[in-house]
Amino acid sequence: MSGVPLRYAARILAGQSPDSGAVELLDRGLPFLQGNAEFGAQHPTARWESASAPKVAEAGDVLVSVRAPVGAVNLADQRYGIGRGLCAIRPHTGPSRYFYWWLVSSAEELNSVATGSTFAAVSASDLAALLVPVADETQQAQIADYLDRETAEIDAFIADQEELIGLLTERRASTIESAFDSAPQLRRLRSILAAAVTGPFGTQLSADEYVVGGVPVINPIHIKNGRVVADPDVTVSSPKAASLARFAFKEGDIALGRKGEVDKSALIDGDSAGAICGSDSMMIRPDPHTNPRYLWWFFQSSGAHGQLTRWAVGSTVVGLNQNAITQLRVPYGDKKYQACCVSVLDERVRELDAAIADAREAIALSKERRAALISAAVTGKIDVRGAV
Repeated sequence: MSGVPLRYAARILAGQSPDSGAVELLDRGLPFLQGNAEFGAQHPTARWESASAPKVAEAGDVLVSVRAPVGAVNLADQRYGIGRGLCAIRPHTGPSRYFYWWLVSSAEELNSVATGSTFAAVSASDLAALLVPVADETQQAQIADYLDRETAEIDAFIADQEELIGLLTERRASTIESAFDSAPQLRRLRSILAAAVTGPFGTQLSADEYVVGGVPVINPIHIKNGRVVADPDVTVSSPKAASLARFAFKEGDIALGRKGEVDKSALIDGDSAGAICGSDSMMIRPDPHTNPRYLWWFFQSSGAHGQLTRWAVGSTVVGLNQNAITQLRVPYGDKKYQACCVSVLDERVRELDAAIADAREAIALSKERRAALISAAVTGKIDVRGAV
């Protein structure tokens, strides 16, 4: 299909914000949308109102976010005041649903022209320059009907997979929690440690001490899904690491978040051994009678997370002191009991994680298919006339 600039196919209404004192919580006035924060799957849900909104979108207008995230699209299901973060697109002819789907497919193109040092944004003129595929009203309606139906099926599948992930995640949490129900006793964490940390917590480093590609420094931000994912830009030189040997993790240690994300923990393996414990982390080193993997699984449990969260304090960034962490109550048994728990959890959680990964992959593939389908339909690469 050939294209025509959007300025010739629709009216483009750039949003404008009223005075802050003219915006109130939604009651019975004109709903007001500042940006895409109130966008839904297809229609927005306003939280604010403004009787003096300078720019108003009408029902049926296509609402486009022109500030990060650029390109988010909704359909106005009623009149809305619109602020600077939005533009309203009002087609001269043809169904709004077609323009909605075309703009959904244009998000990547819009992002390619977005500018801004603080946040990405596009202008009304950027929108106006987008080329709308030329199609008559009948064809536009057929394309919109086709995409309404086909994407609804894909969206329903995605929703099912997301619900499945939620159920599997709940089952994963309950599986970990229930594994410790039969523990013969509770022990304080301090009683099963060879050492907590040599110093109050990990080491504090200044920005000029970091190098690229050296020995990793581990903080909670570097812990993902119970494993260390080092950042090559957050490292120290080998001589510096040698001087910080007392803060170096050994294989079998546990890196525990003690500031900010206090419920994060990672079992140190051979790949991450030697990394330096950062100031927002704490080094947990089990004694010879404690299976490191058993203790790590406990730190993944909701029981451990609950205790750590209750003890965290701070007005801006929550944190834990050393005494609070070592007072943690740990379900405990002998080495045979610990090995049994580890074996069960390794097997069952691995199966659940695989099922969750499969569902996430199915969602990703479905989203790719959805985007490709929309693009192909609005540009005429597929003939939808016989499909409707």
